[in-house]
Amino acid sequence: MKRFLFTLNTALLVAVALNAQEPTEQAAVQTPEQAPVATPAPAPPTNQSAVRVPQFGYLSYNEVYKQMPEYKKACDDFAALKAKYDAEATRAEDEFQRKFAEFLNGQKDFPQSIMLKRQAELQDLMEKSVTFRKETQRLLAEAEAQLQAPVTERLNQVIYGVAGQLGLIFVLNTDGNAVPFIHPQVGVNITDPVLRALGIKGDN
Repeated sequence: MKRFLFTLNTALLVAVALNAQEPTEQAAVQTPEQAPVATPAPAPPTNQSAVRVPQFGYLSYNEVYKQMPEYKKACDDFAALKAKYDAEATRAEDEFQRKFAEFLNGQKDFPQSIMLKRQAELQDLMEKSVTFRKETQRLLAEAEAQLQAPVTERLNQVIYGVAGQLGLIFVLNTDGNAVPFIHPQVGVNITDPVLRALGIKGDN
């Protein structure tokens, strides 16, 4: 009986000792959620002072347009056509003034029928003159557009080509002070490249 009690006490002491060591051993084991997360190495600093590639171009469209030889020829052709219409309008006005003067000088001697006929002629001349002036404005506007269309098309093609060569995503027109400021590291003035492409300005 004493031997049994001794064995039982020994077993209890061993069990107590093992229970006392379990918290320490468990504390040493960490679950994945408890494990510390490794901090990634910081990225190398970027060079903030590097020059940025321009993303778009800009120019004064009218400034380049008016330097084109094709524009000068279109203006000369338009001026010659306008001069012809002006000469015809002047001839019609002179005819009206002459007949009106004849009417004033002879009205006191004209019979009633001739008086009415001359008045109708003057009225008809005046209406035709006004109609001709309006029609002239319409015809001249159409002629100007037709003369300048090839000039505009060529300039647009050259701008498109220069922008493609420089890798630009768009081109701004600065006419009318529409774009008062453009940062030089973002935009590039393409006036000279366009003039060179048009053959107006040589390479320097």
